[in-house]
Amino acid sequence: MTRLLAPLAALILLLVAPVARAQSAQANVDSLLAADRAFAAAAADAATPVDALAAMFDPEVVIPGGGTLAVGRDAALALLRAAPAWQSGRISWRPVRGGVSADGTQGFTYGYLTVSAGPPERRERKYLAYWVRRPEGWRVAAWRQSPREAGDPTPGTQAPALPGFAAVPVADAAVIARHQVSIAAAEQAFSDRAQRIGLAAAFREYGRADAVNLGTAGAAFTPGTDAISAGMASSGSTSSPVRWSTERSVVASSGDLGVSLGIIHRNTAPTDGSPASFAFFTIWKRDTPDGPWRYIAE
Repeated sequence: MTRLLAPLAALILLLVAPVARAQSAQANVDSLLAADRAFAAAAADAATPVDALAAMFDPEVVIPGGGTLAVGRDAALALLRAAPAWQSGRISWRPVRGGVSADGTQGFTYGYLTVSAGPPERRERKYLAYWVRRPEGWRVAAWRQSPREAGDPTPGTQAPALPGFAAVPVADAAVIARHQVSIAAAEQAFSDRAQRIGLAAAFREYGRADAVNLGTAGAAFTPGTDAISAGMASSGSTSSPVRWSTERSVVASSGDLGVSLGIIHRNTAPTDGSPASFAFFTIWKRDTPDGPWRYIAE
């Protein structure tokens, strides 16, 4: 009987383990979304929109601003305070999707945000946040927002981006550094590929099926690589008007989720007064520890 029970127990473990991993990952996503919503609820009592954001920003937060990256909470808040929309009034937001790393230490959310000050045509916005799990709870390590067109955005919430495997957190600087090199290489390959096949085609090739683009067009996020690619001004071109590379990154120790930030440079100097360079923010995901990186939100 014992000989029969051992294989049966092993089979049960094989069947139960994936369910347990999925439940654990779902719990991590639920925790992240709950944190985002809690900070949003607390924003109603903040003196200014900047104060509301300061409460959830990590000390090492990075946000893109024009042609530079604001690194650290003080620099990020100073950048925001320079804009009229963040100096007074109220801010509110709601996440519509979340995702987490396999080790449960990092994640992302995105959704819709409203400010009550500043130009009326720029009060409705989209936001994208990359989070790290600190001893005191989830905190934002990278954050980006952009005005959106008027209209009814995505209702409710979307299916979470769950990891493809389970992992325990590893506090090893060498492991993190290796993953950072890997994600920077993926970003560089993305840019290099765009120079050869065109920006729109590269965005189609390097994105996940469930990727979204923050953009500025439309009331909602642009979903899917086909729509993201088709919406680009350079769609159909076999060359790229821009090039880019990673300057900073935050990557989970499980090596399956990370954010890459840097500066995009135009390949030819603009003649219409537009900036020659501007910051970017890309969230990357992969389904196995050594699989190919593909962007999931940017």
